[in-house]
Amino acid sequence: MWLSRTLSLRQRAERESAAADMGVTTIGGGSASVMTRGEQRDLEIFAPGGMVWQPKAGDTVLVVKGGTGGQEQCIVAASTAQSGPKDMAAGELFLYSCGKASIYLRKDGSIVIRGNAFTEGDWEMAGNLTLTGRVELNGPVTINGTLSINGKLIVNGEPYRPCYCG
Repeated sequence: MWLSRTLSLRQRAERESAAADMGVTTIGGGSASVMTRGEQRDLEIFAPGGMVWQPKAGDTVLVVKGGTGGQEQCIVAASTAQSGPKDMAAGELFLYSCGKASIYLRKDGSIVIRGNAFTEGDWEMAGNLTLTGRVELNGPVTINGTLSINGKLIVNGEPYRPCYCG
């Protein structure tokens, strides 16, 4: 009798508890541990489709409870209040990593990329391209159309001097 009453009270408390909790990640990574009302270990991580995310230790995260009686829990989001640009407007998107790399999609249509960028595959660009700083091209380069150079052109380490030989 006592055992069944105790189990019944515990099950009712679990059903009546919040469907979501805020907590702090104690162990980061793909199956994180989070301290909410107690430490929950090996929680699955969920993110929007097409995005993979892993919280780091110390992140404030949202833990959602599901399943029969709310025993199954997972992490679905982290607090990002301190991470975004201060002037970020509604409708903008800021994607960042703990290594300071970021992609900022602004409502004016511009994209700001910070960090070292490496690409694979073919790129096709339309419109104007402005490069500031050192630009290094390795491999075959094809330019169709007009190439304007304002400044020096260095070829094989030497300043290029056109031949006006006649």
